[in-house]
Amino acid sequence: MKNIIVIFGTFISSISFAQTVNDIPIKDIDVDYVQIIGTGRGLSTKMNVRLDFGQETKSISFKNGLKIKDEKGNTVKFNSMIDALNFMSANGYEFQFAYTSKENDDDALYYILKRRE
Repeated sequence: MKNIIVIFGTFISSISFAQTVNDIPIKDIDVDYVQIIGTGRGLSTKMNVRLDFGQETKSISFKNGLKIKDEKGNTVKFNSMIDALNFMSANGYEFQFAYTSKENDDDALYYILKRRE
C-alpha cells in the first residue's frame, strides 16, 4: 500500500511541473505578479484561461502564447475561474484582486495574483 501511495504522489508531483506557458514551466516563472484572464467558451461551460506574466510570446497570435499547456502541448481546460485560481495557488500564487472587462463582446475576468513568499 505504501508503494502505491508513493507512486501516486510521484505521479501527481510530476504532473504539477508539466504545465507551461510559452514553453516556460509555471513554477519556474520568475516574476512576483501574474494575471489570469478568463473568457467563456461559447456553448461550453468551461473557461478559456490565459496567463500573462509580461512574457514575450513566440506565437504570431498573441493569445496562443498565453495559454497554459500540459506536458503534451495541449491547452489545459478549466471548469471555472476558481478552478484556475486553485491551480495557480497549487503553483505558488495567491489571489490579490479581480476586475472585469469586455473582450470581443464577451465579459473577461481578470485575476491578479502574487507569488507567495
